[in-house]
Amino acid sequence: MQFSMIFEAQLADPTRQNERQVIRESVEQAVLADEMGFDRVWSVEHHCLEQYAHMSAPEVFLSYVAAKTSRIRVGHGVVCLPFNYNHPIRVAERIAMLDILSGGRVDFGAGRGATEQELHAFGIAREDTQAQLEESLHMISRIWQDDVFEWHGDLLDVPPRPIIPRPVQDPHPPMYLACTRQDTLNLAGRLGIGALCLGFAGPDDMAVKRKVYDEAIAARSPADMVGAFAVDHMSSLCPAMVLDDRDKARRIGLKGQRFFTEAINHWYTGGPPPRTDTDDEANDEVLRRRGEKLVAYLSEEKIEIGTEATGLFNPNHAYGTVADAIDYVGRLADAGADEVMFLMQMGTVPQAAILESITNIGQKVIPQFR
Repeated sequence: MQFSMIFEAQLADPTRQNERQVIRESVEQAVLADEMGFDRVWSVEHHCLEQYAHMSAPEVFLSYVAAKTSRIRVGHGVVCLPFNYNHPIRVAERIAMLDILSGGRVDFGAGRGATEQELHAFGIAREDTQAQLEESLHMISRIWQDDVFEWHGDLLDVPPRPIIPRPVQDPHPPMYLACTRQDTLNLAGRLGIGALCLGFAGPDDMAVKRKVYDEAIAARSPADMVGAFAVDHMSSLCPAMVLDDRDKARRIGLKGQRFFTEAINHWYTGGPPPRTDTDDEANDEVLRRRGEKLVAYLSEEKIEIGTEATGLFNPNHAYGTVADAIDYVGRLADAGADEVMFLMQMGTVPQAAILESITNIGQKVIPQFR
């Protein structure tokens, strides 16, 4: 089992001062994770999603983290690959540069960055994102392997050029894909890249995803792979708050999850902005009621109910004591997760609680699974 953290740079009150503070606090968290024996930190790429994610330049954040740490791996979870976000040559160059500066510690994850808020800012048509993602993946892995790169694809044409620098990891850093639905799991398995399962649905859903992913791996032919080697690895998101006081951990964690849920619904579905004044409310019950309402709506619309749609409202995660966390991580391991990706940096969660959680996980949870 491997253990990691993922950073959104999420904040409840998006003033310039608070924005600077939350990014600095994320660095402090990553440095402590290195000291506590975590295997990896992941950083998202999002644009224009105020409150939900202020991590718009993950290559800079991860470079700074790499300079302040000695052993922890630094992962893009994920780079948005539609061309107007990031041209594949520039992605390959930046990842290689970071791999050199970090001493070969980079993991490369890819995704589409498909909210309307982001797509329209960059002039990207939603219907173009999937094809651009796939062509970029094929190009980037070849750039890292070829001394002189040349490409004549369906979407891009590149004359022979040396693309430099080249990464430390030979032949290239491991490659991953953000996966929430069955089609992206199938794609990751077929292309021979790791699956970053970023949903909230929990261990039962992870077991289903593991089966889908493994079936895609079994059906893969060598010609399908985008990289020089397969990364058959499934990472599971794990919202967590691990404190000595169980009630406090659940109170902080559930409030943070509610903020996260309301923020993502605001940008993905046009709902109201997230609330921060929910201390006196039963946030677990609010999440459950909203999940039940969504189930009823989907049923009424005769749309198949998918755990990726309802998982955000699942209040049952690693919120509690060390014993609670060990039990929950064990369930994820039994479901087939190769890596547990802890999500603690949610908009309303105080820094002290995150640092205590990182320490408890590093000293008392991770050793149980080594």
